[in-house]
Amino acid sequence: MRAKLVSPAETDRADLLGPTLERLYRQRYSARDVEQMRAVWRVLVREFFQKRLRAESTVLDVGAGHCLFINEVRAARRIALDANPDVARFAAPGVETVVASDLSLREIADGSVGHAFLSNFLEHLPDYRAVLELLGTLRRKLEPGGTLLVLQPNFRLAPRRYFDFIDHQTVLTDRSLVEALTVTGYEIRELRARFLPLTGKSALPKWPLAISLYLRLRPLQWLLAGQSFVAASRPL
Repeated sequence: MRAKLVSPAETDRADLLGPTLERLYRQRYSARDVEQMRAVWRVLVREFFQKRLRAESTVLDVGAGHCLFINEVRAARRIALDANPDVARFAAPGVETVVASDLSLREIADGSVGHAFLSNFLEHLPDYRAVLELLGTLRRKLEPGGTLLVLQPNFRLAPRRYFDFIDHQTVLTDRSLVEALTVTGYEIRELRARFLPLTGKSALPKWPLAISLYLRLRPLQWLLAGQSFVAASRPL
């Protein structure tokens, strides 16, 4: 695969990105926060996301962070990719880690991924062109019929809190996300405009039974949601 050419200034910024993210997320989330989120994601994967994944496939988590999703997934191959070097520390045994700030994803072979996952990631990109470029790249990495699962803060649902995070840059709603996926060649399989609260520190209860009930009670999602969920596929 052809390497992406970057200017010296861009190279310097990429070299600084990992350590910056490492400091930022250690400041943003305490060890207790992470453990609480692990308990939440254990239920989310078991009762929602795993049903949308084939256990014999390869699953790629882009922007894996604390590996809350990928650690809980059942799959033949699990890959966690992040610019933050802490990703290797958070990954469970059996999860491959790739530390990279280059979103060309050159480490991943084209057509080799059954399912890709993006959670709270696209809003960190600098503009809509970067969003479209990444979605197009992920489409190439998917096998025909493979799916991209996107969990995304929705500006339409949480306009006052969307930019409470210093690294949020690009505005997305459920409608603009669907447009971006469609224009980059995906077929929309599932859309939940209102799904989860905005962050792991939001009003979503932290004990397993309550999370299970939340997933089953759509009126609660309409009341509390700040994030949307979209599943889209690469056409056969």
